[in-house]
Amino acid sequence: MATLVNSVSPLTNPSPETARTACGFFSNVPKFHSFSLNKGFTRVLASTQITISPKDSVLTLPNWKVGRNGTRNREIRLNDAFFHLEFIVEKGHKPDVAQATQLLYDLCKSNKMKKATRVMEMMIESGIIPDAASYTFLVNNLCKRGNIGHAMQLVEKMEENGYPTNTVTYNSLVRGLCMHGNLNQSLQLLDKLMWKGLVPNEFTYSFLLEAAYKERGVNEAMKLLDEIIAKGWQPNLGRVPEAFSIIQNLGNKQRSSTHDFYKGVITSLCRKGNTYPAFQLLYEMTKFGFVPDPYTYSSLIRGLCIEGMLDEALEIFRLLEENDYRPILDNFNALILGFCKSGRTDLSLDIFEMMVEKGYTPNETTYTIIVEGIAHEEEKELAAEVLKELLLRQVMRRNTAERLVLQYNLEALPV
Repeated sequence: MATLVNSVSPLTNPSPETARTACGFFSNVPKFHSFSLNKGFTRVLASTQITISPKDSVLTLPNWKVGRNGTRNREIRLNDAFFHLEFIVEKGHKPDVAQATQLLYDLCKSNKMKKATRVMEMMIESGIIPDAASYTFLVNNLCKRGNIGHAMQLVEKMEENGYPTNTVTYNSLVRGLCMHGNLNQSLQLLDKLMWKGLVPNEFTYSFLLEAAYKERGVNEAMKLLDEIIAKGWQPNLGRVPEAFSIIQNLGNKQRSSTHDFYKGVITSLCRKGNTYPAFQLLYEMTKFGFVPDPYTYSSLIRGLCIEGMLDEALEIFRLLEENDYRPILDNFNALILGFCKSGRTDLSLDIFEMMVEKGYTPNETTYTIIVEGIAHEEEKELAAEVLKELLLRQVMRRNTAERLVLQYNLEALPV
């Protein structure tokens, strides 16, 4: 099961002509792929004036989420908010914490990592203590984009300012180093983590062992495992055989399904962001007769997406197909939803095209997820246009479309 947490190569775009012909509704929607979250834009200086308030007051930033639609307009507003933040902090004032944190997230999503890092620094300069989630999110995104050195510098700077780093953040660094072939440096980081009193977890060792296997082969990976166990790590699988026996006996007495019980446990773990224990449980349960169904795989896919492990979620499909398992439509819907909720609607469209090329027919749920994903990216005009086309082609019910119009304040549908 360790192979399920490997990263995969970037998604190769399938032929757009084949997919659009198969799915039907794309052909008449202009510029459906016109927006991209990763394009860089020219730095635009703030044009509006800021009223200077007493230094103890909290100053707000211009709302970069409100205004004319379009990627370029959104990027201009995002940059405008960043330079307002710079001005506020330079003058010794404190910005609104929630706004500054959201700005950090949105800069990361737009691949503006230097600006996002600078936002974190400015928050500290102004006396704000960043929450652990935003700190970990920034480090994780720096590592995913290959900026490991910057991520490590950020961690060092945060620690110098008295901000504690937890195991999750260090795991992002370990994983980033392992992904880029720096196993030795990863092992040094592990020693530093333990020296600080932090306890490595299953994720830490999983990243290291897979990196050792890739770089040095199975024998070296086994040696590393022996060394790790010698340092005191004992993999804990929750006494699965005993648990399975007890649950099976209870299930027989109550005429309930053991399969449904464990499927529910795996689903619950994934919903709470504990996907790795869910994989561990699944792996052990298969030894005792548990056969995962398609909906169990959907839970695992959603769980990986919740934790931001999009490449790993996509990797599941490759592994399943290699083992002669044909995913169902719900599996693809789970993946598309996960990418949309992670702010990568652009990639979810690629998955949609791949799905259609493989012979799957999208259902109303598929289309609903895509429209909602576009609307969440503040592309409301495009969302409304797609929605009208879906109605015209009779692949979505009118009451569903009207719900989306009301929910996302889209342009009214034609009568």
